[in-house]
Formats: sequence, structure tokens, C-alpha cells
Amino acid sequence: MLTWFKNLLSLHADVAGVGGLGERWAADWLQRERGFVVVARNWRNPRDRRDELDLVCRDGAVLVFVEVKARSAGALVPGVYTVNARKKRVLRRTAEAYLAGLREPPQTFRLDVVEVILPGKEPGKGRSGGARIPAEEAILHFENVPLFPKYFRG
Repeated sequence: MLTWFKNLLSLHADVAGVGGLGERWAADWLQRERGFVVVARNWRNPRDRRDELDLVCRDGAVLVFVEVKARSAGALVPGVYTVNARKKRVLRRTAEAYLAGLREPPQTFRLDVVEVILPGKEPGKGRSGGARIPAEEAILHFENVPLFPKYFRG
């Protein structure tokens, strides 16, 4: 039983490390390639600490909530598809809490999903082979993912 618990904790640490790495890569890429300004990283809702925004950025006058999905090159489901209805409810609730805490809410805000494909083997190559993913294919940026109702004003 103790061995199982240790393995579970080490698995959680690996996942948290991969997620943190993906968030750092996404933040660096958004700043370098898209000119975003990172306002907050890993912002947590004060009312419910489980609710988290990976990145909060500015794209000009637009406030952008960024959900980062780190995926291995061989992942069966692309990261953008993992932002399902349940995850969107959590993101909406957390974004509303973030907006409520601002002195001057922005006129425009949106949700972006950034998928970071971690270097590794290509799909279907197995453990013994596979090529590295080129840097230009390592990050996919999905802008303005529907999150808020049409006439939501925060």
C-alpha cells in the first residue's frame, strides 16, 4: 500500500512538472511571437483555491485568459479538445472572479487555448524510434475559444 501511495505522489509530481514546463514555454512563446504581456501566472480564485487560470495576458487592450495544455507528441487527443463543457464552466467561474477583482474591468476579454507539444517521439513510432518534433510545430495557439455567453459583460 505504501509503495502504491509513493508511486501516486511521484506521478502527480511528474504531471505538475510537465504542466509547469508547458506553461513557461507558452508564456515565453506568447510574449516573443505574439507580443502578449503576461499579467498573472497560475492565478487562483480566492473563494475556491482549486479554480485556476494558467495565464492572464494582455493582447493590446484585450485581456486574454489562457488555458495551457501540455501534450506529448503521441497524445491521442489534441489539447484543445480537452477543454470540454465542464472545464469551460470552471474557467468561466474563475475568469468572472478575476474580473470582479479588477478596479477597472477591460472592455474586451477572451479565452485562448495554447497547446504545447512536448518534444519526444512521433505518434506510432513506439519506444525504440521516432523523430524530435520541430520547434515551429511545438506550440499551437487557438484564439477566442467560446467561453462566455454572447452578451456577457462581466
